[in-house]
This record gives sequence, structure tokens and C-alpha cells, in this order.
Amino acid sequence: MAITVKVCKRPEQQVSYVRAALKGMRLTFKHLLQPKFTMQYPEEKSQDDWALSSRWRGTHRMMTDEAGRSKCVACGLCPQICPANCIKLVPGEDEEGNRYPLIYEIDEFRCVFCGYCQEVCPEEAIHVGVHFENAEYDRARFVYDLERLSSQTHPVSTLWDPSDPKGE
Repeated sequence: MAITVKVCKRPEQQVSYVRAALKGMRLTFKHLLQPKFTMQYPEEKSQDDWALSSRWRGTHRMMTDEAGRSKCVACGLCPQICPANCIKLVPGEDEEGNRYPLIYEIDEFRCVFCGYCQEVCPEEAIHVGVHFENAEYDRARFVYDLERLSSQTHPVSTLWDPSDPKGE
């Protein structure tokens, strides 16, 4: 396919930009006169007319089985697919040959919350949640280890439903 270049001609007469400036000022004044909607966030956290989307991707959560162990089998797919390279995984194996993570850490500062780790997990162990209040006083607290990921109780995102892979 050939590439074509469209050449636009400059106006040959004097052009007044007053009309465009007046349109912009009209839009500005229209917004000045409309009622404002401001939620005073820390004091007003929940309102009936405001809610996060169920597909919001927030902090991570590691799912656990009935015995309280993480479902992760340390397959290594999540660190490979992660575009931000924020997941650190060191696999281990017990006497029976079952794999488990010795070290599983997610650096929430580096994470771009894409949800690829959730999509690629064969055991549905790691999920991105709908939690968004992540304030900490120390940078080191943003590195979530396996214990902290397993102790998260917030609901998970409906980013991907394995029973409905086409999203219908």
C-alpha cells in the first residue's frame, strides 16, 4: 500500500481567531455556572451514587485453600508475563513433590496493575483486588510478601472470569 501525503494549504487571507476564542470562553463560563460535585474523601468514603467499578484493578491478593496455604504452585508464569518486572518468585518443593513459593513478593510501586498475573495464573492464586487505599509511611511497606498477600481480605476484581473466557 502506497503512502500518500496530504498537503494542507495555508489561508491566503487574514484569519481572525476571535470566533474560536469566544467558543472556548463560552464553554468555560458554562462550566463555571454548573453545580459542583466534590466528595470530601477521607470523611465521606461511601455514597450511594458513587462506587468503584467491579473491574477496578487495585492491590493484589493471594488466594488460599481450606488449610490456609496459598494456592500458588510457583510455576513462574506471573514473573515472566509481568511487563514491569515487579514480581519476585523463588520456588520450593516439599518431600511429596508439591511445589510452593519460598519467596513471593510484589513491588506495588513498580506494578502497573495490568492484571496479566491474574490472567496467566493456572491455579487462580493471584488476583488484583478492588482495594485502592494504599497509603504507607515507608517505601518498604509497598513490597507485599506472601504473608501479606494471603492476609488481604478485600474483594477481587472481575477483570477476568475463567468460566466466561470471551467476556460475554
